[in-house]
Amino acid sequence: MPRPISALIDLPALSHNLDLLRQHAPHAKVCAVVKANAYGHGLERVLPALRSADALAMLDLSEAQRARSAGWRGPIWMLEGAFEARDLELCSSLGLWHTVHCDAQIDALSRHKTQVPHRIFLKMNSGMNRLGFPTQRYRSAWARLQALPQVDEISHMTHFSDADGERGVLHQWQVFQDVTRDLDGERSLANSAAMLRHPATQADWVRPGIALYGSSPDPQSHSSDDWGLRPVMTLQSQLIAVQDLQTGDSVGYGSLFAAERPMRIGVVACGYADGYPRHAPTGTPVLVQGVRTRTLGRVSMDMLAVDLTPCPQATEGADVTLWGRSKQGTVLPIDEVARAAETVSYELMCALATRVPVEVVA
Repeated sequence: MPRPISALIDLPALSHNLDLLRQHAPHAKVCAVVKANAYGHGLERVLPALRSADALAMLDLSEAQRARSAGWRGPIWMLEGAFEARDLELCSSLGLWHTVHCDAQIDALSRHKTQVPHRIFLKMNSGMNRLGFPTQRYRSAWARLQALPQVDEISHMTHFSDADGERGVLHQWQVFQDVTRDLDGERSLANSAAMLRHPATQADWVRPGIALYGSSPDPQSHSSDDWGLRPVMTLQSQLIAVQDLQTGDSVGYGSLFAAERPMRIGVVACGYADGYPRHAPTGTPVLVQGVRTRTLGRVSMDMLAVDLTPCPQATEGADVTLWGRSKQGTVLPIDEVARAAETVSYELMCALATRVPVEVVA
């Protein structure tokens, strides 16, 4: 018998989230962000549910090749552009759009031999201070690209640092507007949080990522249910043992939890080698047969313990939902697990281990 842990990828939920996000940005085109192997969901697995997207966005040329091999014929946008000059050959052969964020990328384009000019997204550093041309040099970079025969259409982009927080986007949005006001070309600014919280920034293209996969882009303010999003990934397992504890008995490595009274606990076939966060503390939410309970003690490589007090009938073989939708229909948002573990849902999704079998729900 195989180990009972598995992940479910719910394609109807993904399609629902894409449709919902499009409704929030009815005048913009939607570029679905599928970087990092579609946030851990599997690029090839999710493509059938993203066919209505206007474009895909990613980072790695190998993923662009995979998307083309899987039948995606629409635009593909490389969010960090070419990492070296020879990458432009693949951009030409695969028909990729790509970001330009530094002088070296313009220099490489100027030397590139191509029959078909490239679609470029010129990136402005409007205050996040990662990638992009500073505002005082942005227009000169645009003029350089305009002069190149290797370049066709130039669009404008930036990325917000605080779209999900109290500071918001106005400080960056205004800078972007001021610098690009009289320049031709489409605009793209909004990620998931910006397109939902700051609709004025939606412009020509929106770039939803985390919201596509059913996680709230601003979990400190809104739950996924508040936004109407459905979980796409469910991590599920079973109880493989039940233990009866007496007062003072401890659980797991380091004896981090000790029973304050007699209690039953369950041992779940899931650990940090499966992608569950080792640093998740006692009290991290989990579902047993659809009933909400908590983890106990330290997460091991292959196992973790849960409190069976709220579900006294549960025994070996009972289903366990680490995040996502249980077999009983109860949903445990991945954001709640991430919050308990002091991380973000992105990390949990991307950390799903290759040893975990994946089933696609179509």
